[in-house]
Amino acid sequence: MNIDAGTMRPTEHGEVYVLNDGGEVDLDLGNYERYLNVTLSRDNNITTGKIYSQVIEKERKGEYLGKTVQVIVPHITNAIQDWIERVSKIPVDESGEEPDVCMVELGGTVGDIESAPFVEAMRQFQFRVGHDNFALIHVSLVPDMHGEQKTKPTQTTVHSLRGLGLLPDLIACRLLVPQPLNTATKDKISMFCHVASEQVFGVHDVTSVYHVPLLLQSQGIVEFLRKRLNLEKVNITKEMEDKGKSLGKRWKDITTGYERLFDTVTIALVGKYTDLKDSYMSVTKALEHSAFRVHRKLIIHWVESSDLEVETQESAPARYHDAWRAVVGAGGILVPGGFGNRGTEGMMLAIKYAREQKVPFLGICLGFQLAVIEWARNILEIHDATSSEFVPDAKHPVVIFMPEISKTHMGGTMRLGLRPTVFEPGTENWSRARKLYGGAGKIWERHRHRYEVNPEYVKRLNDSGLIFAGKDEKGERMQIIELPDHPFFIGLQAHPEFCTRPLNPSPPFLGLIAAASETSVLDEQIAFQAQSYRPPHPEHAMVGEAVLKNSTEEVFVNGVGQNGVDVVQVVNRDEA
Repeated sequence: MNIDAGTMRPTEHGEVYVLNDGGEVDLDLGNYERYLNVTLSRDNNITTGKIYSQVIEKERKGEYLGKTVQVIVPHITNAIQDWIERVSKIPVDESGEEPDVCMVELGGTVGDIESAPFVEAMRQFQFRVGHDNFALIHVSLVPDMHGEQKTKPTQTTVHSLRGLGLLPDLIACRLLVPQPLNTATKDKISMFCHVASEQVFGVHDVTSVYHVPLLLQSQGIVEFLRKRLNLEKVNITKEMEDKGKSLGKRWKDITTGYERLFDTVTIALVGKYTDLKDSYMSVTKALEHSAFRVHRKLIIHWVESSDLEVETQESAPARYHDAWRAVVGAGGILVPGGFGNRGTEGMMLAIKYAREQKVPFLGICLGFQLAVIEWARNILEIHDATSSEFVPDAKHPVVIFMPEISKTHMGGTMRLGLRPTVFEPGTENWSRARKLYGGAGKIWERHRHRYEVNPEYVKRLNDSGLIFAGKDEKGERMQIIELPDHPFFIGLQAHPEFCTRPLNPSPPFLGLIAAASETSVLDEQIAFQAQSYRPPHPEHAMVGEAVLKNSTEEVFVNGVGQNGVDVVQVVNRDEA
């Protein structure tokens, strides 16, 4: 029933992925953006909460003309179908054209009570759009019991699905072993699930997830869908065809060549949510994409930040020493985003180590803020410097709550979405961050935060050597820090990991990986970026810091607004 993923705990559901328009969504949409190189919006994410809110709002407006609103059919199912049909026509790439195919992922398991409205909606939807415009791919686990592949779970789920009125056109059999789906298993699934043998695909474990598209292509999935959906009639220009072939070749070269690499690069990821690796899904992918570029195999040392703190040395010395061994043994240190006070002292100890020992460092969001606090404590000797997030009545709040942000409503009230950062004059001569973005004077990255560097301390910090190389368009918010005399020490208030692509890695992460490899590698990548860097965003998205729905500009008080969210008025920073 959540409206979006913004208030979900990362250790239970994985990371909250942020879109250009400020939508906070499930990490799965991040996978689609990265793999397909598309730009999605909050409307591409459908939740039960959104659908019910929309239906209730329509009922309150009298749009159902006094009819009794039903729990599932037809009002809920119609709302789902209308939503899919509307969003499927929205352009998602730089061409600006309406997509030829819309992919819908229906999560959960067949028979789940919470997915019943969506299953029924899809049953009806196939008749709304017609047989030739609807294809269903059913993903099913095929357990491997000591070499014997079991088909009964797949038979059962397909039987249940057919009972609900949905007939699979393709069955993707997921095997959690490196052995592919054998012919006997494929024929058995074909016979008992009422599909042709060529409609059964095997997806076994491979050495890298980036091999999966090639695995599916080798089994003929592209040709099958082209015929099933009559895509042969779609007019594809010669330019688009050549672009697709070039992309396919580059993908194959990069992903297959990765297997033959011998050199490694090691990064210590010092975070608060390391118990669930999916909490840092985009961060991990950004590191992987960057490692592809510099031809290194990536090794990540997962470090729970609280294990670095002095208290752990006393309570669990083995964990303490293992954590520090991981940090000291890494070629680079990354401190990602997070919320709350827990583990922040350990993060600052790792930042201090990176700064003093000249170890390449990248701080993201909270990591950026903690780098500022660490500098204030140890260089400016403001020993009680902290964030108002940790100590609300702090004497020296170097990081403060942004004045226009709601303190009572947590959902969708942060500074969210794609926003510009303007590099300061003169940074083109020395800033590695700017050079990694191809020397651009203005860059665009996605944000998700409630706190900012306190303007009262900016001059002291800057004068002491912690340079604020990038700010917002008004020059009020500090968004990039850098140490000019350090091999690589960069912090960003933004979340650049959300915009990484396999063939176009995020510049800050590319810099960290390159610096952690060798200094010469960093120089090579800076030179390469100067010639080849292209922003991953469509041009129409980079037009100025526009007001984003449910973002930082909204003040939440009593009243009812769009989609049932309590909103009264929009204010700007000065008014707040």
